[in-house]
Amino acid sequence: MDNDLSGKNALVIGGSRGIGRAVVEDLAAAGAAVAFSYVNNKEAAATVVAELAADGRTATAYRADLGDVAEVRGLFAQAEDELGPLDIVVANAALAIMKPLAECTEEDYDNVFGTNAKGTFFALQEAARRVRDGGRIITVSTGGTQMWFTDLSLYLGSKGAVEQFSRVLSRELGPRGVTVNVVSPGFTDTDLLPDRDRAVAESMSALGRVGAPQDVAAVVAYLASDAARWLTGQNLAAAGGVF
Repeated sequence: MDNDLSGKNALVIGGSRGIGRAVVEDLAAAGAAVAFSYVNNKEAAATVVAELAADGRTATAYRADLGDVAEVRGLFAQAEDELGPLDIVVANAALAIMKPLAECTEEDYDNVFGTNAKGTFFALQEAARRVRDGGRIITVSTGGTQMWFTDLSLYLGSKGAVEQFSRVLSRELGPRGVTVNVVSPGFTDTDLLPDRDRAVAESMSALGRVGAPQDVAAVVAYLASDAARWLTGQNLAAAGGVF
């Protein structure tokens, strides 16, 4: 079956909560062996592992900070030691600071770009070097790069960089049959969506609701499968028609 991931090894960077957790669950449900990272919430990561085990699936959690290049490289090494050569890499982890551009500090800039842009760049570098021919690399951006929200200049700027990294890498890895794509969620029911914005988010969707993490994860799982073998260099809007 095109969506069957049996025999595939997957690494999800940022997989203990929200969209990342749903991605881990979907890839495991499709038959992949999955490793994922978390930064601070060890309890949430353990819960993901335990719930998958109860369902007869296996996942391994590693602590790794995307903002630390040495830890990113160590994460890939650990995942390969545990699973074997990787077939699927999903770069989902990110940091957001909400401030007007005029109030952002140099430290804010370094923190956000150090994690979202620099960290993802070197994660993609590791993925490019390690993923087997015919593999899948997927980055998670945001529809906000097309919607010009206030107070999110750092976050949206860093995600714009991720989108460009992904497009270029798709051309570089095409000769190996490796696809590289971006998923850009719209308003999604995670802890990053303020309650004050929920009604507006629902009204902006053509489907009249806020997205669930599982809605976005289904798009990621599709891109990870053989069904998406002819898609690369694309930015898919998983947004319910918001943009």
